[in-house]
Amino acid sequence: MLSNEALIGEAKKIIESKTGWGESDDWTNQDFVALSEKIQEQTGVAISHVTLKRIWGKVKYDSLPNTHTLNTLVQFAGYKSWRDFKLKYGNTTDPADETYTNGKEMNGHALVKPKKTIPPVLIKGGAAILVLVAIVIIIQFIAAGKRSKINPADYSFHSKKVVTEGVPNSVVFDYDASKAPTDSSIIFQQSWDTTLRTKVSRNDHQYTNIYYYPDYYQAKLLVGHNIVKEHNVLITSGGWLPIVVQTPSPAYFKKEDAMVDGKLSLSVEKIKAKNLDFSKTKMAVVYSNVRDFGELYSDNFVFETSVKNDYNEGTAICQKTIIYLLCEGTAIGIPLCMKGCVSDIDLLFTEHYVSGKQQNLSNFGVDFNNFVKVRVESQNGKAKIFINDKLAYQVNNKIKKAKIIGMDFLFYGTGSVDYVKLSNGKVNFEDGF
Repeated sequence: MLSNEALIGEAKKIIESKTGWGESDDWTNQDFVALSEKIQEQTGVAISHVTLKRIWGKVKYDSLPNTHTLNTLVQFAGYKSWRDFKLKYGNTTDPADETYTNGKEMNGHALVKPKKTIPPVLIKGGAAILVLVAIVIIIQFIAAGKRSKINPADYSFHSKKVVTEGVPNSVVFDYDASKAPTDSSIIFQQSWDTTLRTKVSRNDHQYTNIYYYPDYYQAKLLVGHNIVKEHNVLITSGGWLPIVVQTPSPAYFKKEDAMVDGKLSLSVEKIKAKNLDFSKTKMAVVYSNVRDFGELYSDNFVFETSVKNDYNEGTAICQKTIIYLLCEGTAIGIPLCMKGCVSDIDLLFTEHYVSGKQQNLSNFGVDFNNFVKVRVESQNGKAKIFINDKLAYQVNNKIKKAKIIGMDFLFYGTGSVDYVKLSNGKVNFEDGF
């Protein structure tokens, strides 16, 4: 019988294969956030990315996951329940090696097939053959390892933006993967999102990619499952940029289109004027400002703003709103919504993640009939979040230090921003529109 630890290991292998994201040793915090979202989409049950990191051994935790978590994991892997998974993987006993019943009875006793005896000479000869086979396999494995050993120094990876500022922006990547093993796939990954991968040729030396949203991206060059090179790409916005989110490409507006009475506010009428129909999809508006703000970091800043979600119809009835402070390699996401929808929001503060389905985030439920004041104070590795001047949440975990490179105001539907202040006492950014 396999132990519970071994069974969990088998479940993890199935999930790793299902994601297609490569070796879990290379997974980042954002990969576990993405896996948490995928599990919830498929099973309807939320497992936080922190719990997933514990299961995968990224965070020290001595206890086994509870049955509810194990059920959800194996359901995502394609099984009915943890019990079902154990029945299919747990019993490794071969009935031929033990006595067994053939299902018939004689005089009330099951018929038993005795064990077969094997002559000692055959046992010795078989053992010798097994040893020789094992030696051959080990030699082949070592030889294959030498042939496929990946040395990052053998590869190069550089980029150049086609335009200095603004979106959409194409980026030309120059790479050299000519020393890659012939049986390895060469993969370009646009950012931390492992679903945005494209196979490229080991014999080519250029690949171009288009970025539609301002942000900080970490492009990667992979050989097989190995990340051999990473390259940071900062796509700036050129000031405040109003965006209507849609696929395959967003709709852009000028800042002047969204200026109303000293506020950043894109009206429904102006959106519909571009033939964008709110009724067909879950429409979202983003006001983005990505640029070099100077020496501002996630572990030491004060951020203030006042926002209002202006739309509460159809699929946007919850008036879900997220204020993002974008950082190099991570982000801070402060959620707001109408009070009845707090179960469906999430809070992100660099590596600290909280799901509204697992913790009480009711302090982020607000009345959007009026503007809502938001203040974030981050200092000495901890943070406080205030909503309308009342403490809504404290982050007591150590905050990852990362440079702040932008901010996004995301409104499901559309919304307004009254003012923005971002400072650390030395560097200050303020916009009252």
